[in-house]
Amino acid sequence: MRIYLAGPLFTAAERALNRRLRDLLVQYGHEVWLPQEHEPRSRAARDIFLTDVEGLDSSDVVLANMDGPDPDSGTCWECGYAYKKKPIVVYRTDFRKSGDTDSTPYNLMLTESANEVVDVSQYLDDDDRIARKLHEALIRLKTQA
Repeated sequence: MRIYLAGPLFTAAERALNRRLRDLLVQYGHEVWLPQEHEPRSRAARDIFLTDVEGLDSSDVVLANMDGPDPDSGTCWECGYAYKKKPIVVYRTDFRKSGDTDSTPYNLMLTESANEVVDVSQYLDDDDRIARKLHEALIRLKTQA
């Protein structure tokens, strides 16, 4: 499955987690498009935007990190762009709650537009387990198709 791995990429920790998850998901047999490794060095806003849209369009599924008190705005846009076009899996490693209601762990527009919502906050220190849970969600999607 070709995955667009969406998420914040502005700190060393965020970028490192993205790379570790990419590497682990590749071990499960997925192809992972990681925006931080494809965005042009020119850093021109239009070039970055077009490159990321190309990555979204060429993916089979969007796998989106929803960490933080309010999930990353670019990641939210990517989920909105993908809605009704391809499956979306949202996940959260963050144990803080920030939902709109008692039944949603974060913004209801994100949880309700996703095909799978995966809470892996209990595995905060176990990237292997996080990747396995994400892989299991991706396999569920594949079998539903």
